[in-house]
Amino acid sequence: MRKRLPAPVPRLTVITLGVSDMRVSIAFYGALGFARRFRATGAAVAFFDTGGAVLGLYPWDRLARDVTLPDHPRPTTFRGTTLAWNCRSAEEVDAVLAFANSRGASLLKPACATDYGGYSGYFADPDGHAWEVVAAPGIEVGDDRRVHLPD
Repeated sequence: MRKRLPAPVPRLTVITLGVSDMRVSIAFYGALGFARRFRATGAAVAFFDTGGAVLGLYPWDRLARDVTLPDHPRPTTFRGTTLAWNCRSAEEVDAVLAFANSRGASLLKPACATDYGGYSGYFADPDGHAWEVVAAPGIEVGDDRRVHLPD
């Protein structure tokens, strides 16, 4: 009889983005202020400390091959996924969007009031990965810069 194993504890540890040019993307995320870790990987793969889950960068074609999905055609439209940078205030949202754009991001949507009482805008990284910059009611950004959700 096979022993039943306990269910694993779910966790999100790394978000990996497929990128077209590792050097450009490494420079972009470094310019945003994310600290690069485990530099021994060189330009083969890059990892950044985000204060929570790790952000990984990997060549788009190699990531597609690893996942066993086709590399082409690459999507040029919305992919159904966004990354988020939560902020404490509307003023911080505006500052982050301006900062990201000054570092090479493309503004997708200027910040504006949301229908749920928040304030949000979007930018894209060099490969078109969409980032929402948002101040949302009920979602606290603590002194540790991490998101704290109510129960």
